[in-house]
Amino acid sequence: MIPNYQKFMRPFLEIAEAANGNEVKLRDVINKLAIKFELTDQQKEEKLPSGKQSIFDNRVGWARTYLTKAGLLEVTRRAHFIITERGVRALQDKNAIIDNKYLKQFDEFIAFKDQKKINTDIAIETRQDDDDITPDEAFRAAYKKINDALAQDILERTRKVTPVFFEDLLIELLLAMGYGGTGEGAAHALGKSGDNGIDGVIDQDPLGVDQIYIQAKRYAEGNNVGAVDIRDFFGALNLKKAHKGIFITTSNFTSSAKQTAQDLGTRIVLINGQELANLMLRYNIGSRDEEVLHLKKIDEEFFEA
Repeated sequence: MIPNYQKFMRPFLEIAEAANGNEVKLRDVINKLAIKFELTDQQKEEKLPSGKQSIFDNRVGWARTYLTKAGLLEVTRRAHFIITERGVRALQDKNAIIDNKYLKQFDEFIAFKDQKKINTDIAIETRQDDDDITPDEAFRAAYKKINDALAQDILERTRKVTPVFFEDLLIELLLAMGYGGTGEGAAHALGKSGDNGIDGVIDQDPLGVDQIYIQAKRYAEGNNVGAVDIRDFFGALNLKKAHKGIFITTSNFTSSAKQTAQDLGTRIVLINGQELANLMLRYNIGSRDEEVLHLKKIDEEFFEA
């Protein structure tokens, strides 16, 4: 039997620690875990219902996600990780069972779990009785749980890209959302001297009759955008004689920043990190569709006499 994802947490950390400060590749960890747990080729190749990923790979991937959210692992680049000081300390306690219960002592993990609560407060946990919820609720809750984790992951990765990459990413997102039409040069990043703090511009319509200017702040969590930044952006829009702007950050906006944006005459739309991540998922910027599931129901009209 393939172990559940929590069983992979401590061995995953042990493999990362054995690298002596060097990064480890996810695929190498997966291969070593398969040997450690003596999995057969059949077990390693057993697929999820979608048929696109093995159950084993999926469970190791979730172990990695939870360890990362709790701060025991750190992503260095795509599919590469290093163990953190917190991860090393966790391994020093030989009697500690590293699982979800253990990870709940860390604020980052609690915040991550809180973000995944569904609006109906129905959580899907391994300990929960299947009779407590309907299959329909379970399906939707699982879908939200996966998407919330993915949104958090894509936001953390976006915070680590270069400023130029970030500005181009935003332009690509706005184009995917339907701004700019299909004309060449309908959108481009700025961010050069003489652009007065404007990071990008995009046509609002295919003909370029009206334009929207963009300000981008690739900030870490907790480094929120304040009212001064909004006023500076407002001043930059005035210099461009622009009437519309989008201010995007990977962090959040202070309450005074939100109020300032509302009070100014110019239309300024604010997009925080969570909203940005959700938009990137919706329009497949930095993500892609793995599978499409159709939830069917009876067509009552078909069976009416």
